[in-house]
Amino acid sequence: MDARGFLQRHGDRLLAVAVAAGILVQAWLAFETRGAEAIHRRDALALGVAMLLAVSLAWRHRAPLAVLTLAIAAALASVGAPMDAPLAVVVALTVATYSVGAYAIGRDAVVGGIGVVVLIAVAVAKDLGADSEVNDVAVPALILGTPWLAGLSLRSRHEREAAFDRLRLEQANAAVVDERARIARDLHDAVAHSIGVIILQARGARRMFQTDPDATLGALDAIETTGTAALAEMRGLVGVLRDDEQPKPLAPPPSLRHVESLVATVREAGLPVELSIEGTPVGLPAGMDASAYRIVQEALTNALAHAGSATANVVIRYGADDLDLEIGDTGVGPRDVEAGHGLTGMRQRVSFFDGRLDVGPRPGGGYMVRASLPLRTPGA
Repeated sequence: MDARGFLQRHGDRLLAVAVAAGILVQAWLAFETRGAEAIHRRDALALGVAMLLAVSLAWRHRAPLAVLTLAIAAALASVGAPMDAPLAVVVALTVATYSVGAYAIGRDAVVGGIGVVVLIAVAVAKDLGADSEVNDVAVPALILGTPWLAGLSLRSRHEREAAFDRLRLEQANAAVVDERARIARDLHDAVAHSIGVIILQARGARRMFQTDPDATLGALDAIETTGTAALAEMRGLVGVLRDDEQPKPLAPPPSLRHVESLVATVREAGLPVELSIEGTPVGLPAGMDASAYRIVQEALTNALAHAGSATANVVIRYGADDLDLEIGDTGVGPRDVEAGHGLTGMRQRVSFFDGRLDVGPRPGGGYMVRASLPLRTPGA
């Protein structure tokens, strides 16, 4: 154990021993000077209470109010004693008031503040007389009140630091939760889309296996390509969760720049898709760009899974204030997309940017997903 650790563990005990020794030494010197016959019974009482106060300093962290109570008792016992209080007693009194300010909390802190005022009043009354001056009041107040105020200041600073640490920990935990949710959404969107494409391609390959071998090979190639891309993206997302510092294979981040490749993949899976981009494309924040891509991807995945023999259209509209996404299909029949995680993910992505999301059947038949993401922050 180093010196600092030793003092932190045993410092209060050493302080108590030092103060007690100081009281005994100064009392012995005073008795030697005055003589044993001059020792007053009040002196013995004051010395005994002062020793109890000195010993109690060993518990000043755990029981500061009890230490202050003994300090008040020591001050009261010294009133009327012929012998002046040893300097070590004054040190013990200041340590007691500091300890109450620094370590008493809640109701104990309020009671301790009242006790400090009482202690100052007792110290002032001890020396108060007909010829008293302002200094007779100010000096005890400064000697005993200043350590108490210093203790209060230290405790307030520690409480602010503790509150800041708690806030920082809560923010870190919230960031971890948000990151896990983001990874879960990305895993769902990427893997669900790729698995949907693979399933449809496999079904097509099975139907064409006997009649059109070339088409079957094309479907198998598409399955391989889609599976490889999904595996690369899944490894990249899972790699974020690793604790090691090894390089992680990362696929290109999702972006509307790649939406044409996404549409082409869906077309190859058997769903005809028309893509329309209106307005002048602008640079988007990375988070919004990825979210917009995922919304289009999830909507097309739902169309692949539920629309059946249908067509789809994707409209990406860059406005002055908003980025609007419309993904519709002409599928017929019931569709319960609310039961899955995809729609929840879309809602979370849109709400993160204070946008709007509307989903449901469209009047002319089929299903429509409309998302609007503000390009400007409120008040900009």
